[in-house]
Amino acid sequence: MTLKLRSAAVSDQGLVRSSNQDSVHAGEWLVAVADGMGGMAAGDLASEITIEAISGLDVPTADDAMVVALQGAIEVASGRIREAVEEDPTRQGMGTTLTALLMSVSGTCLAVAHVGDSRAYLFRDGAFAQVTRDDTFVQMLVDEGVITAEEASSHPRRAVVTQALQGDTVRAAYLTVEPRPGDRWLLCSDGLTNVVRADTLAEVVSGYADREACARRLVDLALRAGGPDNITVVVADVVPDDEV
Repeated sequence: MTLKLRSAAVSDQGLVRSSNQDSVHAGEWLVAVADGMGGMAAGDLASEITIEAISGLDVPTADDAMVVALQGAIEVASGRIREAVEEDPTRQGMGTTLTALLMSVSGTCLAVAHVGDSRAYLFRDGAFAQVTRDDTFVQMLVDEGVITAEEASSHPRRAVVTQALQGDTVRAAYLTVEPRPGDRWLLCSDGLTNVVRADTLAEVVSGYADREACARRLVDLALRAGGPDNITVVVADVVPDDEV
């Protein structure tokens, strides 16, 4: 049985920001979310550059080439961000997160690439789990046992990222997962996760069969919670080829 990836994406400016600095791609082989660094110069351009660079991977890719392909696309994105800053010094400091999911042509492998504090979650067999680790100051404090995960959610420095695509060398995290029929992936910017609890995310992800309706409901919940940031959501399902 060949497995395929099918996805839907919704992005919203939110109720406070003057523009939407998030960018998103929801394709046949690739889904990705990039969150331009708020308050920085041209964060929207950084996220746009990154999604444009990585969207070239939305093609059939062999299992053993996926991580290398993601690494190459991230290097291209970083180089283009660096060039954009060199062209206009007022863009100094612009940057973006990136969380991307790539399905192999065989349907037997998924590769995840991650930088920053956007997230990927996997809902499988009734269990909902965060797959990526935030590159943030508060996550570092949690890892060191200084604060709890619950304390991190309301910490005044929770928005401080320790790593992002800004034109310099970056150590992105990569992992591979064997997909199963019925898997549902959620990729999102922190405009969702900063205001909607994980148990609520799980309830919606498991409760809405329609991908677009699920994504819209999650965005709506973030807006109801005040929508203090841009909100971008991708819901991607792993389905048998005969259901496509």
